[in-house]
Amino acid sequence: MKVTDILEVDGCRLVEPSFAELTMDSYTALLLRAMADEARFLVDDEEEPLALALHDESGWHAVSFLFRDPTLAAIECFEEVGGDIYQESRAAWLSAVREYYSLDICKNVLPALEDLPPDREGKIRDLIGEVWGDRPGTLCLDCCCGSGVGTAALRVSGMQTLAYDNDPALLALGLSRGRLAPADTMCIDAREASRYIAPAPLGAIFMAGEIYSYNADLWEPIVTELLALTDEALITVGTEPEAALVEGWCTGQGRDVRVFENRRDPIYDRWCCVARRA
Repeated sequence: MKVTDILEVDGCRLVEPSFAELTMDSYTALLLRAMADEARFLVDDEEEPLALALHDESGWHAVSFLFRDPTLAAIECFEEVGGDIYQESRAAWLSAVREYYSLDICKNVLPALEDLPPDREGKIRDLIGEVWGDRPGTLCLDCCCGSGVGTAALRVSGMQTLAYDNDPALLALGLSRGRLAPADTMCIDAREASRYIAPAPLGAIFMAGEIYSYNADLWEPIVTELLALTDEALITVGTEPEAALVEGWCTGQGRDVRVFENRRDPIYDRWCCVARRA
């Protein structure tokens, strides 16, 4: 279901420029500058606010309250215009908003060049089967998903996926190739994932980008944020020293960790860390 379907309008622009900026209150104030002649207020099943849409001479514009509260001024504006209240589940609106921004990336971002070997997805799928077995329908977060090869492998394995990365060009590639689903993809900073994502049973980082001493302070919060959101995480790296770093971060978070060499892939996913809640 699309944003326009939920609000029952022909077209609608979300005021926040990106999914990551849905946490920022300043965009509510920006919407309220419109000389509105019609308004719609969206609430969830518990009648908690989800969005405010205003119509002016240029069309419909909306802000989302998925990750922030509505301001008093927004509520007063709606009451003054005298609009209608709509109701939809939070999950449906969140999915529609993710799709909106994913399609915006597809439209406006030049995709990265394809650099994956054709057998990589199959190798990841085999690894998933070894580590997790048969988990049909289980939600798995694909952290730092890149162009979505891990997401595609998880989906073929029967899992539900939610993918995120902060590189729009890689996301554009994955979306254009069908590896990433627009409604289940976000362009966000993985270090702040818990601002946008609810806890899930499983999480993965496939081929965490090269980890050295000089960039460990970037990767450590990415890993610890994924651990905070999941009961069990699979993290793959290219070298044994990188695996040792990841293992230390996981044990530091009180996880039971198993490290093993994955001989299926000598380059991308050579070393694997499986971290479970103790």
